[in-house]
Amino acid sequence: MYKLLAPRLAIADADPFDSSAAALLGELATALAALTGDDGNASFDAADVRDPRACFVLARVGNEAVGCGAMRPLSPHVAEVKRMYARPGHAGVGAALLAHLEARAAALGYREVWLETRKVNVRAVRFYEKHGYRRIDNYGKYVGMDSAICFGKRL
Repeated sequence: MYKLLAPRLAIADADPFDSSAAALLGELATALAALTGDDGNASFDAADVRDPRACFVLARVGNEAVGCGAMRPLSPHVAEVKRMYARPGHAGVGAALLAHLEARAAALGYREVWLETRKVNVRAVRFYEKHGYRRIDNYGKYVGMDSAICFGKRL
């Protein structure tokens, strides 16, 4: 009897302007716009991930890009997770991306990771809570934004 093995997931640094990254970021923007009415593009500047304490990563199964995520500095001790997305039908990709970004943040000396999502994005809220994130006061541009919910996690 033969056992079929799924291709391994690989996560690596990437250029957010790469065609595979752009396709995933486009899918994310479309999904966010449908769910929240805002594509989220105004909250992400690709230049932010060029900082030495930042990154943009792609998750691939074989040659297919199936997810992405980014991290940028908010302060010397706090990193912010941005543009998390896993293409539907690829279970475990989101968790692997988040774990990768957290490990990278810890290796770079960050003590905490923060992020924002929208309250209406119940799936994302549950995902982050499941992975140890706790609600924090809204920060930065999200202060006073009732539709936003912010989370943090100590590393």
